[in-house]
Amino acid sequence: MNTVAASEIREIMEASHYRPAVSIIMPFEPKMKLKRELTASLERAVNKVEQVLQEHYPGEVAMFVMQKLKLIVNELNFNTHKNSIAIYVSPVFEKILYLDIAVEEKIIVDGSFAIRDLVYNKKQSRKYLVLSLSGKKMHIYLGDSGSLVRIVSNTPELVYAYINDAPQRVANFSDPSERKETVMDKFLQHIDNSLAIILNAYRLPLFVLAPEKILGHFKKLTKHREAVIEFVPGDYEQTPTEQLKEALNPYIEDWKKVKQRDLLNQIETAAGKKKLSAGIRNVWDEAMARKGRLLVVEKSYIPQSGTSDEIINKAMKSYNAHSYIKDEVDDIIEKVLENGGDVEFVDDGLLKNYQKIALVQYY
Repeated sequence: MNTVAASEIREIMEASHYRPAVSIIMPFEPKMKLKRELTASLERAVNKVEQVLQEHYPGEVAMFVMQKLKLIVNELNFNTHKNSIAIYVSPVFEKILYLDIAVEEKIIVDGSFAIRDLVYNKKQSRKYLVLSLSGKKMHIYLGDSGSLVRIVSNTPELVYAYINDAPQRVANFSDPSERKETVMDKFLQHIDNSLAIILNAYRLPLFVLAPEKILGHFKKLTKHREAVIEFVPGDYEQTPTEQLKEALNPYIEDWKKVKQRDLLNQIETAAGKKKLSAGIRNVWDEAMARKGRLLVVEKSYIPQSGTSDEIINKAMKSYNAHSYIKDEVDDIIEKVLENGGDVEFVDDGLLKNYQKIALVQYY
């Protein structure tokens, strides 16, 4: 497909007879909230849209769009297990998405739709994991902006549980400290093994706190170094939870930096497992095959028309009376979200080694 054709599609999408384009993005958890509460929220959103339409658009157009919007709202699926919805309505098409991501409510009445608004309106949680180690014990915490909560692990938390796991030929240890280090390594190895389960369950940034010597041992044997945002030296064995949070504050204050580093870690891990696609062509193929768990895109990335004719042609074919897609990235975002995946935008240049767009597949 050539540049002229691509520009014509954008011109059609922005034409006046497609206006107004109404977007409603809001939380929607029928399994967690009473139906009357959700219905009340929807009614408030619909009333806001109606007010804007009546103020800025001709009466017949406003009435027609409102009829379509109310019909969609009346037919919503209250049996869904999803977390949010996105409703799109214009005079010529409509669409409803049920999504797994948590979002902030947003209502937009404009001349076009933007699937990226879904990503921009995601609730940005500041959750992370903390592994606190000492010479005697370990604790794992789930942290957020307000608290640290202990995670109960099946792995024994005291080093003494591993004394009998040390090599049986105790007599061969001429130095008691040698045996002590062997026991410590065994202890850290078991902890590292349990981390695999925890990281797979939570998929959150990890901070490891420990004295310098123990950190050195852990760094050498861990198989999860790529998940660690920061190794924080210090003895925190007797540190109360509140003080532990204070010790972490300098490392989590710039949350955007933490988040982007964690995303890069996830990308690198997936690459090592051969579960990563990079570049618009490869990402498109895997997203259409419903393999996308996490899509990461540079925030200003818009593929240039003509650079990938096959992909652009596919995007054209997907355009129809119920579509609002403007480019291939929008199309990929929609597919990933519809199939239960997540999407994140990062600063420009951060994905230079991945052609500006990367897809972590399910594994």
